[in-house]
This record gives sequence, C-alpha cells and structure tokens, in this order.
Amino acid sequence: MSHGPRSGLAAVSSALLAMSRHLEVRDVLKTIVASARELLDAQYAALGVPDDHGGFAQFVVDGVSDEQWKAIGPLPRQHGILASMLHEARSERLADVRKDPRFEGWPSAHPDLVDFLGLPVRDGDEVIGALFLANKNCPKPEGTCGFTEDDEELLGILAQHAAIALTNASLYERSRELTIVEERSRLAHELHDAVSQKLFSLRLTAQAAARLVDRDPARAKGELQQVAALAAEAADELRAAVVELRPAALDEDGLVATLRTQVQVLDRAHSARVTFASHGVRALPAAQEEAMLRVAQEALHNALRHSGAEHVEVTLDRRGGGAVLRVTDDGRGFEPRTIRRAGRHLGLVSMQDRASGVGGTLTVESAPGKGTTIEMEVPGG
Repeated sequence: MSHGPRSGLAAVSSALLAMSRHLEVRDVLKTIVASARELLDAQYAALGVPDDHGGFAQFVVDGVSDEQWKAIGPLPRQHGILASMLHEARSERLADVRKDPRFEGWPSAHPDLVDFLGLPVRDGDEVIGALFLANKNCPKPEGTCGFTEDDEELLGILAQHAAIALTNASLYERSRELTIVEERSRLAHELHDAVSQKLFSLRLTAQAAARLVDRDPARAKGELQQVAALAAEAADELRAAVVELRPAALDEDGLVATLRTQVQVLDRAHSARVTFASHGVRALPAAQEEAMLRVAQEALHNALRHSGAEHVEVTLDRRGGGAVLRVTDDGRGFEPRTIRRAGRHLGLVSMQDRASGVGGTLTVESAPGKGTTIEMEVPGG
C-alpha cells in the first residue's frame, strides 16, 4: 500500500476505533470523512447519505472551512459522478474529474477538484452513501491520477466498516426515537389518568353545588369549597404528571391514605355510594403504588360514569409481601366475550399495561346485570 503495510494497518485501526466511539450519525460521518482524508493524504474528502428525493439527507466534508462551505451554497443534488456511484454502485478513480463527460460543474465558491477517488458505501445490496476524496497530496505528472489501486483498496476497507458504523448509528437513533415515543405515550397516560379523574370529580361536585344553591345554601357553600380544593388538587396532579410523573399525594400520604381521600371525594360528589377498606397493607415500591392508584382511578371512573352502579366498593388488602386491589360495582356489567371492544372503551388496555409494567396481574370479572370486579395484584418489593 502507498503508506506501507504497517502504517496503513495502524491508520485503519485508528480510524475504526474513532468511528466506534460515536453513536450519533452526524458524528460518525464526520469521523469517517476525516479519517479517510488523513489516511490517504488527500486535500478534500466528503461523504453523502442520499435521501429519497434526489438529494442528500446528510453531506459532510473535510478540508473545507465553514466560511467556504457557506459560500458554496445548498447541498448538491444526486447528479453526475455522485449519482453514478450511488445508482451503479461502482468505484470511480479519475485523473481529472473536470474532464469526465458526466461532470456538470460546481458553484463558483467550490474548490477546484482534479484527481478523484470515490466509492459507494454499501450495506449488503443497498447503497447507503458515497465516500470520495480529491486532490491527492503527492507529485503527479500532468494527466495522471495521484490515487493508486492500493489507495482504492484501503478506502474500500474503510468504506465497509463505515457501512457498519453508519448502520449501528442509525439503529441507535431509531432506538432513541422509540424511547422518546414510549415516554410521550407514558406521559399521555399520566395526564389522562391523573388530571381527567380530578376534573371528573370537580364537575360532579360543581353540579351538586348548583342543585343545592336554592334549597341549602350552607351545603352549597361547602360543595363550592370542595370545588376549589379539587381544582387545586388537579393543578398539583398536572404538575406532578409533567415534572415527576408521580402523584404528589402518594409521596406525602402513601397509597392507602391517598385512595381513602379520593374515594371520600367521589362519595360526596356522586349519588352512588362509594366505600373504601384496607387491611394490613405495607408500603410498596413507588412504581407499584402509583400503578395501583391509577388502576383504581380508572376503575372508579368507569363504574361511576358508565355502569349505573348504586354501590362501588374499593378494597386494598395485603397478600404475601405484596397487595391486591379490588374495585367492585353493582352496575350493569358487560359480556366478557366482548372484552376486546369493552377494553378500548373502558380503559382496560391501559390498566393491563400498568399492571404488567410493575410485575403485577390484572383480572376482570363481569356479566350483564351482575356488575364488574377489577382486581390488580402486585408482588411487593
């Protein structure tokens, strides 16, 4: 090789190590281009990743200053020799790129390129980029290319590893995007569960106050005070959902006290009788307590809004090192065979997700005219 076998191997090794340190696609591209230019002693190097619209999703250069790059203007399109490398997936080694019949010129601020070496970057049969160098720093007679077959072979090795690095970086970014999507979905659940339940209670309390204004102003005043308290709680829940994704009351009072308070609020706000009982429950891991509270809120919301129940009973009991939550109503119930349709309507999918997300289980028992029981068990910690 033009740099000698030992120095060439060391240079390739250094380039590969540099590539492996980066996971961001843009950083990987910059490292590939800089390594290629240094490895083959060229004045300029560039790597373009094509998009699906005849242009480049990414285009990174080395050997051109930021000022020069801004003066050159917009990213190049897929045309001329670049297009040939991308579409025909073949290497190009030219003595003078300007004399090639495919050459279509460049902007006035573009540096003058002469001898040229370019290779497609391939992932299997797919071309995922074009890597090229120009103006080899070496003496060369007029009309000859400074880049040799050894240079092409060396750049080919680098291009193969560049494909691996690019693929890994793309997978990392996709994984990170999925994580962001999952977190947004989780936040949406939190906002729905935390705030909508409070607003539901607030609306019912306000309706009760309106009915009492004329015949019992004193009670109406008390209900309006409760409206103010619920509004404040809803604001607290919203802050908790956005900032901590955990209800503030859980941290201060624990699961049992928080559930008891919420059941009392719903009992006052609704015509149905809502009761709560707890036996021997110890503190659970924070995530399990939060999941149980959210499932209880969803189940209560369903019972009070959809079932027509006269009595809703919430119990929280110790079971082994964990706990079991039951929300039972004497409402109209539904046919378990239609659970898939009901699951969407009643939030059962969300409840299942919450239970399984903390290592717990969720069971639903219901029959037309015989009410519904939702049970969630967690193992504790």
